Amino acid sequence: MTEHPTSHEGRQPLAARSQERTRPRQEASASAVPQPAVPTPDPAQTARREGDRLRFVGAATRRIARGIDLDEIVLGLCRATVPTFSDAILVYLRDPLPVGDERPVSPFVLRLRRTDRLRLTDEDPEHGTVPGGIPTQISPTALLPLLDPQSEVMPASELCEVLSGGALSEVLRGVRPVFGDSAAARAALPELLGADRAVPSGHRAILAPLRGRRRVIGAAVFLRRPDRAAFEPNDLLVAAQLATHTALGIDKAVLYGREAYIADELQRTMLPENLPQPTGVRLASRYLPAAETARVGGDWYDAIPLPGSRVALVVGDVMGHSMTSAAIMGQLRTTAQTLAGLDLPPQEVLHHLDEQAQRLGTDRMATCLYAVYDPVSHRITIANAGHPPPILLHLGGRAEVLRVPPGAPIGVGGVDFEAVELDAPAGATLLLYTDGLVESRLRDVWTGIEQLRERLAATAQLTGPDHSPPLEALCDDVLDVLGPGDRDDDIALLAARFDGIAPSDVAYWFLEPEDAAPGRARRLARRALARWDLEELSDSVELLISEVVTNAVRYAERPVTLRLLRTDVLRCEVGDDSPQLPRQRRARDTDEGGRGLFLVNRLARRWGATRLSTGKVVWFELPTRT
Repeated sequence: MTEHPTSHEGRQPLAARSQERTRPRQEASASAVPQPAVPTPDPAQTARREGDRLRFVGAATRRIARGIDLDEIVLGLCRATVPTFSDAILVYLRDPLPVGDERPVSPFVLRLRRTDRLRLTDEDPEHGTVPGGIPTQISPTALLPLLDPQSEVMPASELCEVLSGGALSEVLRGVRPVFGDSAAARAALPELLGADRAVPSGHRAILAPLRGRRRVIGAAVFLRRPDRAAFEPNDLLVAAQLATHTALGIDKAVLYGREAYIADELQRTMLPENLPQPTGVRLASRYLPAAETARVGGDWYDAIPLPGSRVALVVGDVMGHSMTSAAIMGQLRTTAQTLAGLDLPPQEVLHHLDEQAQRLGTDRMATCLYAVYDPVSHRITIANAGHPPPILLHLGGRAEVLRVPPGAPIGVGGVDFEAVELDAPAGATLLLYTDGLVESRLRDVWTGIEQLRERLAATAQLTGPDHSPPLEALCDDVLDVLGPGDRDDDIALLAARFDGIAPSDVAYWFLEPEDAAPGRARRLARRALARWDLEELSDSVELLISEVVTNAVRYAERPVTLRLLRTDVLRCEVGDDSPQLPRQRRARDTDEGGRGLFLVNRLARRWGATRLSTGKVVWFELPTRT
């Protein structure tokens, strides 16, 4: 068979020949109808847009991270995104928000977080632009769509219950943000915003779950108006970053709020809520923590009423200002109150506090000053355990640092404490304080004490030689000694103004423990009441004194003491050497006795019994009508 070379060389596949036949026609058609040019991405522009996006995310996350409490974090998210990233935003948070490992309550309820009570005039220190050239600085009007849940821009309901297995639950469980026009978001948004509400027509939205460290705690909806560029796929990553930082910040704020609440409650229970109002002395106090974030520490003060119208004044300082120091302080304060109730001498109180501190641990150290003021004798007994000495401001304006043996701090062990008894003239003011008031990085403790003494003297001279400065104003003036930044430790301050009880308002007798003692007590009390123009109280006082003295004589071996004090009330005190406290009981009809304390309880305004180191004192008070 003869082959034709020309035919073999020109042979082509059918498809190729078909393409050759149609190519001229297609080229002609292409030349007749112009085709749109496919834009080639500009690498420089793309890189610039991504750089702007990263700078925006960095600035926004820094703004969110600056918030400490819940309102600041939510507002930080709003200001970081409106109008830079979106035209409006709705933030829903779990109600109530779980704290730490706390199991959330059921049902799962989301509440719209309103920010109408937050400040909207602060300027954003972060400046820059994102794709489109929109500045990151936010005006107050930019947040108006957020403030009104019924806004036309983004209507929303206040509460939303997330149904188990529902569309919203599935989106929240998925954690990742979704576009508003996706099938999942179209089903979830009506559940979140309300059955009769939806994203307005033409608006674009992103639904972003807020997931904390352990669980989903809410959701955020970002919205753009129709006249603005639609969200891009990369915007989902931006929304995810914003949601993550916001959720973690909210977790932090909730934990911080719980810690602040615990600190406040600890301080409220560790320190006296209100100072007592004992007879013959006026009291004022101040407490300043070392820092606002550590609201309670190891400093404490106390005023404890004692039998005989006396009062114990206590100030102490446990090393450090942590929660541990506060807990130790609470135990020492409770121990001091218990020991004061036993009416032990000040040096004995410090000795038992020292033993208690050693039981708490070898490194539990504290300083303490314990003083007992007697308004009848106008004397004060002070014992010190390594604490700064008190300052006594006299009525004439002279301020002196009292010479009190310093002693060793509580917790050292094996040391003795010494008490001194000093005059406490009427009108004088005793100032007890912790070392945080007089010691800092800028000065040593003795320099601070001298400055404090000079400040007290200068303040007293302004009020004149015959008047004492107001007690509350004096405490405020003392704190002014501290300069800016001149405070490194907690400060506890207790001021006592000594008024005393005049000798003319005191009647005191010794009664032999015999059968005639109740009758003699009635006669003595009647004469004293007549001298004080309180004859209208004679019947009640004689009846109650007779019952109390009869009970004391029954068990006493040494002379019984009887004392009447006239202040704003009439106080009667009967002391004996028997440590057994009387107990009120209901007597039977056939009993001959046992009704004395029942009468005292019915007729007296107040009454009580206190065990002393030498026996006990039973007292009662009656209101005066003069």
